[in-house]
Amino acid sequence: MIWLLIFKNITRNTKNSLVIVLLIGLITFIFFIGNSILGKSDQSLRDAYIESLTGDVVIQKTSDITMNLFGANTPIIDGYFNIPSFPAHDVVEELVRSEPGVSIVTSQVSSRAFLDVLGTREGVLLCGVDAETYFSAFPGIILEEGRFLEANEYGAMITAGRVGRIEKQTGQRPAIGSPLLFTAGGNAGFKIREVPLVGIYRYRNPGTFMNEIVIADPQTVRVLESIQVATSGIDVAPENAHLLEMNLDDFFSGDFGGEAAAGEERFSVDFLQNVLQTSAESGGGIAAGGDWNFIILRLEHGVSPGVMISLLNKKLASFGVTAVGWRIAAGSSAILLLLIRSLFNTGMFLVSVAGVIAAVNILLISVFKRTGEIGSLRAMGAYDGYIRTLILGENLILACIAGVLGVLGGYWVLYTVNRMGITIPNTLIASLLGGQVVNVSFLPSAAWASFGVALFLGFAAAVYPVEMAVRIDPIVAVRQG
Repeated sequence: MIWLLIFKNITRNTKNSLVIVLLIGLITFIFFIGNSILGKSDQSLRDAYIESLTGDVVIQKTSDITMNLFGANTPIIDGYFNIPSFPAHDVVEELVRSEPGVSIVTSQVSSRAFLDVLGTREGVLLCGVDAETYFSAFPGIILEEGRFLEANEYGAMITAGRVGRIEKQTGQRPAIGSPLLFTAGGNAGFKIREVPLVGIYRYRNPGTFMNEIVIADPQTVRVLESIQVATSGIDVAPENAHLLEMNLDDFFSGDFGGEAAAGEERFSVDFLQNVLQTSAESGGGIAAGGDWNFIILRLEHGVSPGVMISLLNKKLASFGVTAVGWRIAAGSSAILLLLIRSLFNTGMFLVSVAGVIAAVNILLISVFKRTGEIGSLRAMGAYDGYIRTLILGENLILACIAGVLGVLGGYWVLYTVNRMGITIPNTLIASLLGGQVVNVSFLPSAAWASFGVALFLGFAAAVYPVEMAVRIDPIVAVRQG
């Protein structure tokens, strides 16, 4: 009986009902479109960075300034900021390896430098990696040409995007084995390092700055950053052991303790090079270990990064390090998206408040027009719950209709835009949407959230008019009606 009365009132007050449906439907439409775009952006960025650069959790030195993998997250000081070295790296690494839920542990040392190749000079973000574990942690790195960098090897890998840019500028394509010259300057002086190109790669979904990254061996990055590598001991070939007993003044003057004996070599660049080569062949080479800036973790499927970060921060506080999520480690683009989402949610809250106020006014007018009807119902014995159900039921049905129409309208707009194949020239927007062509997928979570917003607006808009309706005096209402 009550539902028949509800539908009768809806059809009788067609104008008011239509206004409420349009108002709530428009808010639902905007909410659905916005959340679909932001949901797509969030998922694209998450996949891009977690699968290719940041992992699930990044451990870094505790600092007053939040850091990404290549500098400070504060743009004003980023150009003057030096990433601090990781304290107690080996101890922390062993601790996190034994933590349940951690799948892969790898390390990174970062730098900024200039790359000279085939007559071009470009600024690059250098990523010195532990090649033994790094590439297994990031399936989003796709090899295009050559091979992946190997452990204990001097070399570097550049992106296919950089290769294309160099080829366009010079008419020549960097070949595998080509020398890459890196230069960097700082407080410790001007550093130069040359290594061969061992591979060309691309990221499955590159972020805003990921095409600027060069993956290199860690020792090259340490040299450019003037990071000292501590070792437990140095193996010196027996025939060169007498050098340890030399007087430094004699060494740099070119005299090995006075006049050289018959058959004894005098100091020269060739002699020193021979000593270093002999020591390397007897067990030297690239130092294993050394200083790093970050430890990067990939977690097992189903393990919550937030829970893991909280757990690690409790255990690692005494080591002077902090675990952070992928958003902080990714830097400005991920933080920008979070800011955009916050602004959107704030805007939607204000729009919703305005929509509720408008709907309340419309419903109040509708209630006042039905004073006689409501009074008659109460005079016949209708209790307050019946009146509340009547008005709430009307508004919730209108809200359901508005929610469905808003979601369907949003889906139609997304479908139409996707079919148009719109190209995005801006790299930031392209990275946020996961590609150069607009393609925003239908997200069931966004649809349900939008529908829930419509129901909430319908309920919130009806609360005050309902209370006004149940306060109507039946005798007064009958007299007025």
